[in-house]
Amino acid sequence: MTTIPMPRSGLWQLKLFLALSRTPHGLVDMATPALAALLWLGSFPPLRIVVLGLITAFAGYTAVYALNDLVDYRADKKRCEAGLTAGKQSDLDAVFLRHPVAHGFLSFNKALLWAVAWGCLALFGAYLLNPVCAFIFLGSCLLEMIYCLLWRYSCLKVLISGAVKTSGAIAAVLAVDPRPSLSLLALLFLWLFCWEVGGQNIPNDWADMEEDGKFQAATIPLRFGPARARSLILLSLLAAVTINAVFLTLVPAGFKFVGVAAFLGAGIYSLLLPAYRLYVTQERTEALALFNIASYYPVMLLALVIINIFI
Repeated sequence: MTTIPMPRSGLWQLKLFLALSRTPHGLVDMATPALAALLWLGSFPPLRIVVLGLITAFAGYTAVYALNDLVDYRADKKRCEAGLTAGKQSDLDAVFLRHPVAHGFLSFNKALLWAVAWGCLALFGAYLLNPVCAFIFLGSCLLEMIYCLLWRYSCLKVLISGAVKTSGAIAAVLAVDPRPSLSLLALLFLWLFCWEVGGQNIPNDWADMEEDGKFQAATIPLRFGPARARSLILLSLLAAVTINAVFLTLVPAGFKFVGVAAFLGAGIYSLLLPAYRLYVTQERTEALALFNIASYYPVMLLALVIINIFI
């Protein structure tokens, strides 16, 4: 097992909880529901919705990421004991420490209490925004558990990952528009689903192929090989960028040619170019680079939307 010093300070304990919830990644992920809401409205919602939405989104991502580590506890512990979780500091998910419960630095009971507390706050906030949002949050928690349990059984869990990652954006739309257009909502889902599959899930599994292979994990890269995995990544991200362009022409935000071009440029820079480099090299480092920069794709687009609103 990896040996890491264990300071007893309160700051160190806090870092362990933040590591459990992958808070740096969670903060980045908060851009996705914010992006969806602003695109949908074309303006900022009332201040009450903004504040409640931010609190709920933070609580939701904090709870779901912690839930992932708790459900995966046994498998992660085996990987820690085999020394297969070191050397991943360049991973956005490992800014603090990967799997603090599995490493034995944080007790399972404390981690569970942390996840439940944030989950209750997220559920309460979601209900205040729109009761349907509460059901979406509960459904995403259930799907996240199923996703973790399928780790060694089916690579089709990638579909569940796409649904979970998209649920926050769908809930954000329902928080600002109780009766949204279902066709436009479907476009939003497909756009973010393709981004998650091609820019997040498969590249992350590619980066973990060596250790996943030792534990017979069922992932796209292991099941179909790098050649097919790279094609799926590139096709998914091409679809994401294309659907995004169509979506922009239909939302109330009213993007002109320059705005659409800026969105396309962000997609090319953060998704297509890194995916192409991975397609050519098939290197693990390029898979991890794609995962990291694709994580910031919604942040880039959120900045563009805010600029569009103010100009």
